[in-house]
Amino acid sequence: MNTNAFSLRHIGPREADQSQMLKTIGVDSLDQLIYETLPDGIRLKQPLNLDAPMTEYEYLTHIHELSKKNKIFKSYIGLGYHPTILPAVIQRNVLENPGWYTAYTPYQAEIAQGRLEALLNFQTMITDLTGMEIANASLLDESTAAAEAMSLLFAVRTREQKKNGVNKFFVSDAILPQSLALLQSRSNPIGIELVIGDETTFDFSSEFFGAILQYPGKDGLVSDIKTFIEKANAADIKVAVAADILSLVKLEAPGKFGAHVVVGTTQRFGIPMGYGGPHAAYFATKEAYKRDLPGRIIGVTKDMNGNRALRMALQTREQHIKRDKATSNICTAQVLLAVMAGMYAVYHGPKGLQFIANSIHDKASALSEALKAIGFKQKNDTFFDTLNIEADAEKIKPLAEAKEINFFYPHVDAVTISINETTSLSDINDIISVFAEAEKTEPIVLDAISESNNINENLQRTTEFLTSDVFNTHHSETELMRYIKMLERKDLSLNHSMISLGSCTMKLNAASEMLPLSYANWGTIHPFVPIEQAQGYQTVLKALEDQLTEITGFAATSLQPNSGAQGEYAGLMVIKAYHESRGDHHRNICLIPSSAHGTNPASAVMAGMKVVVTKSTVEGNIDVDDLREKAELHKDNLSCLMVTYPSTHGVYESAIKEITQIIHDNGGQVYMDGANMNAQVGLTNPGNIGADVCHLNLHKTFAIPHGGGGPGVGPICVAKQLVRFLPGNPIIKTGGEQAISAISAAPFGSSLVCLISYGYIKMLGAQGLVDSTKAAILNANYIKSRLQGSFETLYSGECGRAAHEMIVDCRPFKANGIEVTDIAKRLIDYGFHAPTVSFPVAGTLMIEPTESESKHEMDRFCDALISIKKEIDTATKDEPNNVLKNAPHTLDMLTANSWDLPYTREEAAYPIDYVKTNKFWPTVRRVDDAFGDRNLICTCAPIEDYM
Repeated sequence: MNTNAFSLRHIGPREADQSQMLKTIGVDSLDQLIYETLPDGIRLKQPLNLDAPMTEYEYLTHIHELSKKNKIFKSYIGLGYHPTILPAVIQRNVLENPGWYTAYTPYQAEIAQGRLEALLNFQTMITDLTGMEIANASLLDESTAAAEAMSLLFAVRTREQKKNGVNKFFVSDAILPQSLALLQSRSNPIGIELVIGDETTFDFSSEFFGAILQYPGKDGLVSDIKTFIEKANAADIKVAVAADILSLVKLEAPGKFGAHVVVGTTQRFGIPMGYGGPHAAYFATKEAYKRDLPGRIIGVTKDMNGNRALRMALQTREQHIKRDKATSNICTAQVLLAVMAGMYAVYHGPKGLQFIANSIHDKASALSEALKAIGFKQKNDTFFDTLNIEADAEKIKPLAEAKEINFFYPHVDAVTISINETTSLSDINDIISVFAEAEKTEPIVLDAISESNNINENLQRTTEFLTSDVFNTHHSETELMRYIKMLERKDLSLNHSMISLGSCTMKLNAASEMLPLSYANWGTIHPFVPIEQAQGYQTVLKALEDQLTEITGFAATSLQPNSGAQGEYAGLMVIKAYHESRGDHHRNICLIPSSAHGTNPASAVMAGMKVVVTKSTVEGNIDVDDLREKAELHKDNLSCLMVTYPSTHGVYESAIKEITQIIHDNGGQVYMDGANMNAQVGLTNPGNIGADVCHLNLHKTFAIPHGGGGPGVGPICVAKQLVRFLPGNPIIKTGGEQAISAISAAPFGSSLVCLISYGYIKMLGAQGLVDSTKAAILNANYIKSRLQGSFETLYSGECGRAAHEMIVDCRPFKANGIEVTDIAKRLIDYGFHAPTVSFPVAGTLMIEPTESESKHEMDRFCDALISIKKEIDTATKDEPNNVLKNAPHTLDMLTANSWDLPYTREEAAYPIDYVKTNKFWPTVRRVDDAFGDRNLICTCAPIEDYM
C-alpha cells in the first residue's frame, strides 16, 4: 500500500472491495463498467495535462512556501474589507471542525437543529443591529446583497408605479465601487435604469421607485440618511441602505429611520479577509416583503409533539417551484461564515461589541486630530472609522508602502484610512509618521487614546441590541466551547455517516486541503492590495484557472463567481455579451430542458432572456426532436441552451453532441451546468461534448466543503470566442479585453477557499482525478445493483447503467400509505441523512454516493434502505400509526415512561444491529413546516411569546 498516495486516502473502496462490487454489478472490470456507462463518442482520447500528484506532506510544504510570497502589510484600505480578530475558540471549534464544515444544507431539519439555531442567532443579530423586522440566513457578499435589494424593491413597486413603468433607481455616489459594478451588471438586463448622483441634491422625482445609500459612505462620511429616508418615503421611493455592521453599534439602525432594506457584510465580525472571501453578507427587510426576500430564512415552528423546532421557511427552494418566476436565482448562503459571525456576537455580546466599536472610533478620532495638527485637512466632519485626508497620494503611497502600510487612494489628492479592530496605538503612531515624513515635519507621538465622539447627535445609536439571552451568556471560552459543542451534537455531518445527496456531491473534504485556510499569510490579505503584494495568491489562482481550463477542455477560466448561481448568471451574461458584440442584440431565447435545475430558468430571466422549455422523453432524456423543432422555430433569436451533463436524471445522454450541434447550427451557444461534473473529470469534458461555457461547483466536484449550506464557488470556464468577455472588477484589473461588469464583489471571488480545490487537484493529479470519477460511477452502480428488487431506478443509460447518481422510484409505496418523506425521516433512525427528496421527479430519491465512500459504508446505507422497504411492505393505508409515519424517533420518546405505539422501542430506535454501535439521536420529532410558514418567526424569541 503506497501510503504517500493521496488518491488512496480520498477514494473509498479498496482494491479487493472493488472486485466484489464489480461482481455484484455483473461486469468483469471497471473499464467494462465505464464502457457500458459512458458513450464512446465523448470519451477523451488523451490524458489530462496536469502536474504529477503531490503527497499530502509535499503539498502542505508547497502551500506554506507559496504563502510566503504574500506580503502582509498593515491594511487601512477599507471599502468593506477590514482586518479582524477571529477568536481562537471559534477558529478551532467551528472553522476547523468537520462537524461544522462537512454538514449539508439543513433541508432535513430534524438532524440540523444546531446549525439552524446558530443561523437563527445570526438573523437575530442582523435584525437587532439593522432595526428591521426580518433577515435571511446570509447572502454571498455585500455587493450581491445590494443588487438583490435593488431587485426586491423593483419587484415590490406600487401598483401605480408598475402601471406607469417607473424604472429609475437612484444610487448614491458614496456607494462602494464594487457594489456599483454589481448594480450595473444586474440592472440593465431586467429593465432598471440606474441614476448615480449626490444624495444631498437628489430631487425625489416620481420617476424613481427606489434608492440605495452607503452608511457610512465609501470615503467614511456618515451622511444624514434619516432626512433622506423621510423625504423618500414621502415621495413613495423605497430606500435600501448598505450599512457597515460594526458601525451600527454606534450609529442608529437604518430601520428606525424607515429604511425598507438594509444590506451589508458581516466580515468585520471575526472573518479573515482572505483576499476577498468567503464572507457572509446580510439582508434585512420588512416582513411585508418576506416572499420576495432572496435566499434562505430560518424560522421557528413545532414538531409532532408540539415542542419548539427550527427549519428553513418559505421560499427556501423557490427556484425549483417558481423557476423563471423566482425573484432571485440565489439558492445558497454563506452558512459556515454566518455561523462564525454569529458566534462572534455571542462571544462578545452587546457590551463587547460596544467596546470594540468605541475603541476603533476613538483611535480614528485621535488620528484625525493628530493629522490636522501637522497640517492636513480631514474632510469627514462625522465618521465612524474612516478618514478622508486631503494629501498628495503620489507622495504618500511610496512612503506608506516603505513602512508596509496600505491606504486607499481614491484620486490624486486624497487618501482614505480605515481603522480596524486590530489597530494598536503603535499603529496609529506609524500612520502619523508617514504623513509627517511627507510634510517633512516632526510627527506627533500619541501615548494614549482618549474617548471621543465624531458622530452627529441625530445619527447616534439609542436603541438596544442583542438583548436575547444567547448574546449575554457565553462570554468565557469554556462557556462558548460548550455551547458550540452542544449545537454540533444536534447535527448529522459527514463525520457521522455518508450523505448520499444526488446532485450535491458530498465527498471527502480532506484535512490537508483545509489546513491552509488557517494560515495568517492566506487569511490577512485585502482583495484590493496591489497585485505585487499578493503573489502567493496570484500563483495559486492562476494555476487553479489553468487546471480547471484543462479539465473542462476550454480556453480560459474566471474564478470570480462565488456560488453556482453566480456562475450560471456569469455564463449567461458572457454569452449575451458575445451575441451583442456581433450585433445580435435580439438573441434572447434560452432553451432549457424540463429536467433542469430550478436555478437555470431563474438565472436566464435575470440575464434578460426569455425561457423556452423543451420536453423530456419517457426515458428521462432530452427530447431531441422537440429541441430541434424549438431551436429552428427560434433560430433568429436563439441565444443559448442550458444543459446539465450527465443529465439531472443521472444518465449520460448519447445524443449530447447532436444536441449541441443543433444549437450551434441555429446560431446559439451552449451553456453546460456543471452540477454533475464529478461524473466527467478525466473521462470527458464540456468542450468535448460541444459546450461553449460551463460553471463548476467547486463545493461539489472540487472538494470545497458545503459548510452547512455555503461557502460555494462557481467559476466559469469558456471556449475561445468567449474569453474576451470574462468578468472584470472596478478596482483590480481582471477578466477579458471586453469584460462584462463584475459578477461578485471581489476580483477573484472567494479566493481563500480556492486553496482547497487547488490542493485537491495538486494531490490527486491526472490519474487520481480519473480514478475518482471512475470510483464515483462504480459506487453509484453498486448501490443501484444492491437496491434492485427493493427500489427500482427510474432512469438508466442504454446499457442499464447509472452515471454517478441515480433516481429511485418511491411512488409505488403510496399504495401502502407511505410517502417519500416518510422514508427520508425513517433513514434518520438508521443514522443517515436522506438523499435528495422529490427532485427532479416528485416522489423519488436521488442518490449519489461520491467516490469517497467505502464499500462498508455503502453496504450500511443499502442495508438501511432494504430494511426500510421491509417496513413499507408491512404498512397499510388504513393504519398510519406505524414506524415510518412516526419517524424520526427521539431519545425523549424512547425513554418516556409510557409507550403506546404498535411496535417496540427497539424497532423504533435500533431497527438494524449496526445502529447500536453508533446511534445518532435527532433532537426533535418531525417538524411541522406548514405551522411555521403560517406563524413566521425568524428571531431568537421563544415560541411561547407568539402562541
